[in-house]
Amino acid sequence: MATPSLRERRRAAATQEILDAAELHIAEHGPAALSLRAVARTLGMTVQALYHYFPSRDALVTALVTKAYDALADAVQAAIDAGADGAEDESLPGLVIAAEGYRGWAIAHPEHFQLLYGTPLRDYEAPVEGPTTLATRRMSAIFERELFAGYSAEQLAAADAPALSPALRGHLEQLPHFGGGHLPPAVTALYLSAWGHLHGLVVLEVFGHTSFLGEHQAEIFRVAMRNLLEDIRRRIPGTRA
Repeated sequence: MATPSLRERRRAAATQEILDAAELHIAEHGPAALSLRAVARTLGMTVQALYHYFPSRDALVTALVTKAYDALADAVQAAIDAGADGAEDESLPGLVIAAEGYRGWAIAHPEHFQLLYGTPLRDYEAPVEGPTTLATRRMSAIFERELFAGYSAEQLAAADAPALSPALRGHLEQLPHFGGGHLPPAVTALYLSAWGHLHGLVVLEVFGHTSFLGEHQAEIFRVAMRNLLEDIRRRIPGTRA
């Protein structure tokens, strides 16, 4: 690869400085308060100068959301890798380790988690098939792999799942998958249910709704993830390869 030019390196450095300032602004004031004018003021720039790097607030938000999704996926994958290296409890299934990596990042970065999963920013629309979509697909692939890797297509097709309406089955058939291959509609429904359970518990904790559990929140989460995984595995005949 060609070495970046001085101009390219300066632009990359300035872009990173803008992103850092925007992240700091979000941490201090929340995602809803983000504006190009506020970020420019923090950096001692004019809004017009900022436009050379991010032509709109949407462009800046897209970059921040993509970066946050990538950081979250990195944290989840790092947790899995640490478990594979024996740095974590060897008795924990990969799905539980991945879920706890997700939870840990969300708790450590509540403002960024709120940017991803809190109240949608007014007037912001993520670009269709843009970088935020690619980042979410990466996350989906990790959890699909930890849930279903090792099962054959025949095993997944025979999963014991609630009956789906023809309309829902048809819709799920069309959804893309990014793990080990195409999932049957019933298994996709199981995946979405598992994701809702996992994510819902994290949202409740990050936004303070389970604070009454105190230091026991981590244990409750681990128990819930173990139960979730056991339920799914009971529904798929045979064992994983």
